[in-house]
Amino acid sequence: MKPSHLSFVLLYAASIGCAQAEIYKYTDAEGHVTYSSTPMKGSKRLDLEPLPTVQPPARVQSPSNFPRVDNSTQKNRDGARRKILADELSTEEKLLGEARQSLKEGEENPEVFRQTVVVGKNKDGSPITETVVRRNVARYDEKIKTLQEQVTLHEKNIEALKSELANLK
Repeated sequence: MKPSHLSFVLLYAASIGCAQAEIYKYTDAEGHVTYSSTPMKGSKRLDLEPLPTVQPPARVQSPSNFPRVDNSTQKNRDGARRKILADELSTEEKLLGEARQSLKEGEENPEVFRQTVVVGKNKDGSPITETVVRRNVARYDEKIKTLQEQVTLHEKNIEALKSELANLK
């Protein structure tokens, strides 16, 4: 390559790193602001600071004296983890069964309240009362919602535990 071409290539390569587009700001009579890379009549050139660049962190190697776990120890740890997860899964499945049973019983037993109502008067003027049983719909709905949330919680726990068990080697 000729020396003149080489100097041109080097000059061009150096200018790429520090190249920055010029930005112009124009405000029209109505106050609308327009930014552009090409100058317009009445626009002002903005002097912007270059954006900071961040280098990705260097990959750090573990020190040579960093403690290592041998395969036998790791297999024992994995086995213990598998057993813990299996025990938790078994417990969650039992709790799910209990939560479903509670939900079923809650749906079958609506919330009620008893109210004494005057239905008439005796000849002597004393009131004739009757006890009326009424449903408490708001309390029933709240109870069912809470019981359903318990069922959903145990179902999600079981799903998460099964996923963890499936991810074990």
